[in-house]
Parts: sequence; C-alpha cells; structure tokens
Amino acid sequence: DLIIIDQKFKSYGGKTSFCGEISTVKCLNDNSKVREVLNTNGCNKVLVVDGNASTDCALLGDMLTETAFMNNWSGIIVNGCIRDSDVIVDIGIGVFALSTIPIKSVKKGIGDVDIDINFMDITFKPGHYLYADLDGIIVSKKELGIK
Repeated sequence: DLIIIDQKFKSYGGKTSFCGEISTVKCLNDNSKVREVLNTNGCNKVLVVDGNASTDCALLGDMLTETAFMNNWSGIIVNGCIRDSDVIVDIGIGVFALSTIPIKSVKKGIGDVDIDINFMDITFKPGHYLYADLDGIIVSKKELGIK
C-alpha cells in the first residue's frame, strides 16, 4: 500500500531527498512539541508536523533545524511555515514546508505527539515510512529499502 502525494511543499533544507520512519506532531501556532521531539534521537526518522497550514507564525527555525540535524533526524515536513530559510538551506537535513514567515510561534506546551494526523487527504501514522524528494512524497506501511 503506497500513498503518493503530489509535491505541494517547497524544499528549504540542505538535502532535497530524505526518508525514514514517521513521527508526528500536531500543533497550531505553538512549536513547543516540535522542539520536544527534535531534542530526541531521530535516527532514520522523519518528523511530520501538522500546523493546520497556518501562516500566522513559523513552527521551525534555524536553531530547531540545527538541533534536528545534530540528533540525526532525516527530515522534517511542516504543514505550515518556517523561518530562517536562508540559514536552513545550509543545514544537511531535509526540510519541506508550505511557506516562510519571520514570526516566532508561542511556546505554551500545546500540541500532540505521535498521533495519526491528516492533511492533504493523507493520514500520516507514526511507525509508517515516508520517502520525500522534489517530485513528491510516498508514504508506506513498511520500509521499502530505498534511500
């Protein structure tokens, strides 16, 4: 069962293709849980963040992207905005987002981690696998053995 998603995101990171086991965060205008998750070991994982496509603020900036890189995350997909794109492009991690905005998010600890999230008519389930490049995104229940 492969789900193929047309590329609706822009690539901002230093890597334009990435893959890994899905972890999720659902949050609206508060990146506290994004920070919490990216501070853990992300070896062979991709963080999918559902920010409800909000353009009110950024859910990811250069410092969190650097943290993700240092903690071995393969990539981050943000259904929302990021900031510091001029710096993120030089960090060796995949970052896809809808857009950019220079406004920081609030930090009130609000959000959900490792739950099924749904956007663009796709359900992203923790433990499934995601493969992303400039052409699109593939989601699979099983690891496909491609890099």
